[in-house]
Amino acid sequence: METKNKNYTTTDQLITKVTAWIAGIIVLCLVIWGCISLWDLYKNEETNDAQVEEYINPVTSRVTGYIREIKYEENQDVKKGDTLLVIDNSEYKLGEQEAEAALLNAQAQIKVMESNEQTTSKIASVSQSQIASAKAKLLKQQQDYDRYSKLFKVESATLQQLENSKAALDVANAEYKSALNSYEASMSKVNDIKSQKDVYLAEIKRREALLNRNKLDVGYTVIIAPYNGKMGRRTIQEGQLIQAGQTLAFIVDQEAGKWVIANFKETQIAGMHLNGRVTIETDAFPGEKFEGSIVSLSPATGARFSLLPPDNSTGNFVKVVQRIPVKIKLTDPASVTDKLRAGMNANVVIAKNQ
Repeated sequence: METKNKNYTTTDQLITKVTAWIAGIIVLCLVIWGCISLWDLYKNEETNDAQVEEYINPVTSRVTGYIREIKYEENQDVKKGDTLLVIDNSEYKLGEQEAEAALLNAQAQIKVMESNEQTTSKIASVSQSQIASAKAKLLKQQQDYDRYSKLFKVESATLQQLENSKAALDVANAEYKSALNSYEASMSKVNDIKSQKDVYLAEIKRREALLNRNKLDVGYTVIIAPYNGKMGRRTIQEGQLIQAGQTLAFIVDQEAGKWVIANFKETQIAGMHLNGRVTIETDAFPGEKFEGSIVSLSPATGARFSLLPPDNSTGNFVKVVQRIPVKIKLTDPASVTDKLRAGMNANVVIAKNQ
């Protein structure tokens, strides 16, 4: 043994000690790292199955026509009310002018009807005054006839006088009935005109609605930004024919803010609660932490919302851990989250039972 110890030089002994110290430090670091990891696993739930989300809505056309002017570029920031593109409105302007002319024609017809109503009402008034005159004349002839009848009975009047009085009475009675019939006919005509007037008033409302519809179509030829946002890829050109309902572009809604959808395993959600604190780190900005809070947990697993949800009652059953989507609202100021883009991958850490 003494011979062997003599073979170790001072350098060898120093190397052995340094190596032992390094190994000890590494073991200590591993133990500390293991403890931290176990404590982190005990206190937090983590997943890398998460993405940044934003509302990305299509910009569609409500009318058919040729694109006359495009006023945005790809990835351009736009404000609410900014004009995005203009569609040729020549045909829609003609339709508006035609609807306006039809409305004016219907309104003119109403004026004619009102004039006819006034004229017929005056004729009815004249007929009514004639009724009074014919009634007075009939009353006088009735009195004359009654007088001649009494005189004829005492032979103070001739038969001819009585017959003349009777004929005059019949004429007066006929004139009175004619005046009544004329008045009734005039009033009936007034009522007919009023009924026709109601028809024309309804037609005016229809024409007004048609004119407003044409004005809307003219307005739809100018497509504006519905809110503050950022335009996506541009796939249209000036002079291109577009159809009503066609998607022209996509706009990212910057007013609605950003959030993260994290898909946690079903075994991880037991300790999660609404408004729970969340720490987020994206692959695009490693080392930079973003803060958030839990807004909601999905009412079902992600598989249940798929096009063909699984049915374990058919075929062979294989148990697979399901994922629950958790919606997380970013609570950092917009100036901090502006750099994030929809679709970015993220790592999410949620503290348990907080």
